Amino acid sequence: MSETVPPPPTGATGNRYSVSDFIEQTQQRDRQEGLFELESQYMLEVNLNGMVWTKMGSMVAYRGNVKFTREGVLEHGIGKFLKKAVTGEGAKLTKAEGSGQVYLADVGKKISILNLHNESIVVNGNDLLAFEPSVTWDIKMMKSLGAMMAGGLFNVRLEGTGMVAITSHYQPMTLLVSPDRPVTTDPNATVAWSGSLTPEFKSDVSLKTFIGRGSGESIQMHFKGEGWVVIQPYEEVYFQAGG
Repeated sequence: MSETVPPPPTGATGNRYSVSDFIEQTQQRDRQEGLFELESQYMLEVNLNGMVWTKMGSMVAYRGNVKFTREGVLEHGIGKFLKKAVTGEGAKLTKAEGSGQVYLADVGKKISILNLHNESIVVNGNDLLAFEPSVTWDIKMMKSLGAMMAGGLFNVRLEGTGMVAITSHYQPMTLLVSPDRPVTTDPNATVAWSGSLTPEFKSDVSLKTFIGRGSGESIQMHFKGEGWVVIQPYEEVYFQAGG
């Protein structure tokens, strides 16, 4: 008598990894959260009805009638154009205009949304993903050439009222700064800070010698005053000095 083979357990090979199950788990969901909406930690949905500024190259998909235009050379005035030339192009922006849904991402980095209410923040230019046109911006010039050479860093000051999306490698951490508790950070791990703070750049030769690493390790950002600093658990190197 032939032996009956029992059916596979439910869920083992049945619907557990089916296409419909995959679609159900990953499909876009409208959460009615307004202009900026996190589809996941790594994907931003912009419910566009007008215009927003986005990081160039960050659009991964869109629906609706949307036009993308690269930022004009003199769109923000000759002053910002000259600052961009000095800081190595600065934040490269794309204007998204129209009506629809635009999906933004940046090499799998974690996205955080900040809703400014007549506030100011400074963001590492590489970590700025999108912002509303109601938020004014300006490139912050580095006081130390050595600091720029260490990381190829440029910073963007954002001010006013509106939504801003920033990115970080992995989960960011915020350190509070007070007059009696200053904070020192690695420029390559620094994402953003409150507009009330102005960092000083300093070189620590002993630290460089002790660690025995490249010149970028000796440059530090020192924050004094009242505010906060956002750091990431990752050293993002944007530029390496020749030699």
